Amino acid sequence: MINILIVDDQKHIRDGLQTMLRQFDLQIGNLYCAASGIEAMAILRQHSIHLVITDIRMPDMDGLELMAQTKSEYLKVEYLIISGYSDFTYAQQAISLGAKGYLLKPVKREDLQSSIEQIWQEIKTRQQLSRNMKHVSRLARETDRKELRMFMQGAASDEAWVIETQQHNPELWQGYRLCLLREERWINQPGVSSVDSMESIAYRVYGRRKCICLQLRPYMILAVDATVDSNALPSALKVEQIKSIAVMTSPNQGLKSLPHSYTQVIELYHHSYLFPDQLCILPEHIQRLEQEWQLPYEELYALFQNIGTKNSGIIANGISAIFNKDVLQRYHIRYTLQLCSATVKMLEEYERLIRPYMGEEALDIESLRNLFDYPGIRDYIAVLQQQMLRLNQFYYEYKCSYRNSQDLNEAIRYIHESYHKPLDLAMVSNHVSLNYAYFSNLFKKNIGKGFAEYLRDVRMEKARRLLAETDHKIVEVAAMVGYESYKSFTRTFREVMHVQPTEYRQQMRQKAEREGKYQDTRL
Repeated sequence: MINILIVDDQKHIRDGLQTMLRQFDLQIGNLYCAASGIEAMAILRQHSIHLVITDIRMPDMDGLELMAQTKSEYLKVEYLIISGYSDFTYAQQAISLGAKGYLLKPVKREDLQSSIEQIWQEIKTRQQLSRNMKHVSRLARETDRKELRMFMQGAASDEAWVIETQQHNPELWQGYRLCLLREERWINQPGVSSVDSMESIAYRVYGRRKCICLQLRPYMILAVDATVDSNALPSALKVEQIKSIAVMTSPNQGLKSLPHSYTQVIELYHHSYLFPDQLCILPEHIQRLEQEWQLPYEELYALFQNIGTKNSGIIANGISAIFNKDVLQRYHIRYTLQLCSATVKMLEEYERLIRPYMGEEALDIESLRNLFDYPGIRDYIAVLQQQMLRLNQFYYEYKCSYRNSQDLNEAIRYIHESYHKPLDLAMVSNHVSLNYAYFSNLFKKNIGKGFAEYLRDVRMEKARRLLAETDHKIVEVAAMVGYESYKSFTRTFREVMHVQPTEYRQQMRQKAEREGKYQDTRL
């Protein structure tokens, strides 16, 4: 949409032009009016104006002075001049200053509309060309950045390309550092990344010619002027309240050293996990780190001995002690990585033992394989503690289940051996050394029926066999399966089998006789 400013010291002309403009089939955005060149300049400085329609002769500042002033202030705006026949010489001067045309007073409606349409089309064409040029320029910059990034990461390039590329920024490549910025964020942290703001601040600190952004994600890598204080960029980010960790290489010269600088900046980046409170990590911070060590295997073994117990607090504190910050900061980052690997390996071994028991449940061991997937070492340790505590719970339940299974098997064996004796729940729970109430719940949960019902069914199964296969009297069968009372036995038998013991015996003998005769006929 086009924004237009009408400048004329006569109100009726301003009003008339406004009326005509609003009647045109034009996409007019904002329409402003000014009674003088001075008033017009104030509006031009405050608002985005595409076209100024101005009279030439005005008090204080005429149309020519207005055009000259906007040109001196680099305000990009088009002019359409309104003049009388006597002002034709002035109109020619206006054309020489860049005016797109002039209209004679009184202004004709069709002439005004045609002029504005032509000017607006020129403006839109120029804007499109500008956008296209910016797009081409951006694509060229992105291509250069991509080639530099590939070379930085180890891709082969010929000597001619190195020389030509180095000439694009000779001031930078004669003395530069690689800088890596890692924004401090948390897992599942909401909010928008500050990567664009960080890039803008970097260019502000170093200037466009002495700062090149080579990579934006997963972390920003820049080549920056080595003569600038290494704390300048981290301090500027802190002022803007952008939380990030910066690492910077030693000063380097020449584009050929870029791959080596990249290796160094990645190593420094890895070490930033050891120093989460350090604003800027420099090579001197890791030079003092010890290169030889012995992993604390005994402490790890002792820690895992608590798996499967109720000592969850000991496990959590044990992880914190083994991954103690003061210990980690003594050694090269490889110590921390090896410690993570050893811990994960032991987690896997313990999980493998109980995996069949876990069913669909599982530990998320894959999430612990790479420390650098996390925003920081603290986040990794928190997830490691969580997985250790989950393993502890699984293992504890597994051990309880195994122990309970053994106890139940022994209880069932004891019932089948002792069903003919006076037997109750207390006697069986004492036999397997379990609490009375606990054993009662455990038995019903795993067997599917209560102890009394299960004992009754065992006794009834034995009674049916005795009635069908022996000639013992009913009272004798009752005693043989653990009933002291004949009446109690017959009542229970009738409730379960829906017949009296004597009837059951008769039915079984008649069935046996029928089966015997059937076998004889087949012979």
